[in-house]
Amino acid sequence: MNLKFLWVATIAFLLFSCHQNASHNHTGEAEHDHEHGVVAEEEHDHEHESATEDDHAHETTVAENEHEHEKIQYTVYSEDFELFAEADAMITGEHANILAHFTFLSNFKPLESGKITAKLIVNGKTTSQTLNEPLRKGIYSFTLEPATAGEGTLHFNIETEGKNVEVVVSNVDVFANDEELHNHDHGAEPSTVNATVFTKEQSWKIDFATAMPQEQAFGTAIKTVAKIEPARGEEEIIAAKASGLVLFSNNNLVEGKKVDNGENLFSISSSEMAENNIGVQLVEAKSNYETDKANYERKSELVKDRLVSEQELLSAKNTYETSKAVYENLSKNFNTSGQMVRSKMSGFVKQIFVSNGQYVAAGQPLLSITKNNKLLLTAQVQQRYLSVLPSVISANITNTNNKKTYTLDELNGRILSYGKSATDNSYLFPVSIEIGNHAGFAPGTFVEVFLKTITNSKAITVPNSALLEEQGIYYVFVQVTPEMFEKREVKIGGTDGLQTEVVSGLSADKRVVTQGAMQVKLAQSTGALDPHAGHVH
Repeated sequence: MNLKFLWVATIAFLLFSCHQNASHNHTGEAEHDHEHGVVAEEEHDHEHESATEDDHAHETTVAENEHEHEKIQYTVYSEDFELFAEADAMITGEHANILAHFTFLSNFKPLESGKITAKLIVNGKTTSQTLNEPLRKGIYSFTLEPATAGEGTLHFNIETEGKNVEVVVSNVDVFANDEELHNHDHGAEPSTVNATVFTKEQSWKIDFATAMPQEQAFGTAIKTVAKIEPARGEEEIIAAKASGLVLFSNNNLVEGKKVDNGENLFSISSSEMAENNIGVQLVEAKSNYETDKANYERKSELVKDRLVSEQELLSAKNTYETSKAVYENLSKNFNTSGQMVRSKMSGFVKQIFVSNGQYVAAGQPLLSITKNNKLLLTAQVQQRYLSVLPSVISANITNTNNKKTYTLDELNGRILSYGKSATDNSYLFPVSIEIGNHAGFAPGTFVEVFLKTITNSKAITVPNSALLEEQGIYYVFVQVTPEMFEKREVKIGGTDGLQTEVVSGLSADKRVVTQGAMQVKLAQSTGALDPHAGHVH
């Protein structure tokens, strides 16, 4: 009985346990399914939101890209100005800013004042704006709204210092919309390899210039040295006309002093000398002159009454004229104190050969005076250049003091001659050049001379100031834009003191820095800069 009851109780417990497990499993699955559904919905909603945000961000970027475009640069050179402008892309109906830099080509300094009108002409339609003054020195900021699409021209009418000048930019593209702008081929970007940024604001602050290389006849240039001497007829040496003691007329008579024609310089006194006393000679000459004059006048009256013969009158006349000439010569150059030494031309005292109180003999040099208006250069040329000396047509002359080089035309000079034989002991051939002394050259000093020969061959040349040298390698800075310059190695040939031949590395259509190249080099050492740095947009 007890066993049967235990068996029934066990079966009942097992049945109850199975029912509870089934209920639990159903509830767990439902909860799991519910949680999965919630997570799935959240992930789906998140993905949807993310996709929406990405789409929105993409649309925003596209919209921004459609309205933010690279600046377009224009560079134009007129007779008077350099124009460098950075402008927004021109789109019909949209405002475009033009930041224009105006530089005088005469000195490469900014246009500081003046009224400028910018006119955009496209298919006969004009859009313009006038500015009465710059945004700041050299910089004008224009805003134009193109009325029609197409290729046009941009005109800048400049009114300054009483002059009207026009600078024209050709081939200005105006687009109908952003899509047309985006599809337009803007050409290759300028290379920035080995390039240096040097802004207009920087170049305006220094001595700066750019220029195109010259393609010109460039023959052999003979480099030599020449001694400066006064030109023939430009110097005079004054000598003593009698023996005596030299007395300066004033204590300011020194070398370099300016003197006028006829000015008293010295007196030579012989009053205390027993022999060759010029004072005694002058008194004696005056006495003889007055006696002979009276005798001649007396016989001139007696000959009328035939009291003296014609021969006696002629002899008296000759004696009178001789004594007159002696007296006038002495009285002209001497007085009772001695000889008065006067300057015979206006100029400068070059050299004084005597000292105050010194005894001098007749004919002894006292001093030299030079006009210094014209100078004679005597250059010495080696024998190997003898064959080209007949073709020497001009010269460039360098002042060794200030290192400035002048052309022969600037000095109103000319080639006088060249030697046909070598000078004694030097085995060199002289070349004589006459120049006007407009550059402060001093006689007795030396200058560097480049003798230029005529030729039919042409070469590309640049000013010497455009060349920089590093360890025997020469290079120039080639202009990419007026604010970017590329350092370029070149091979050079001969030089005439002003220009140097470029054998390779540079073409005639590449503008180079001719002044301020060293400052551009220093800017390169500071590293790359933003080309728009310092600009106001």
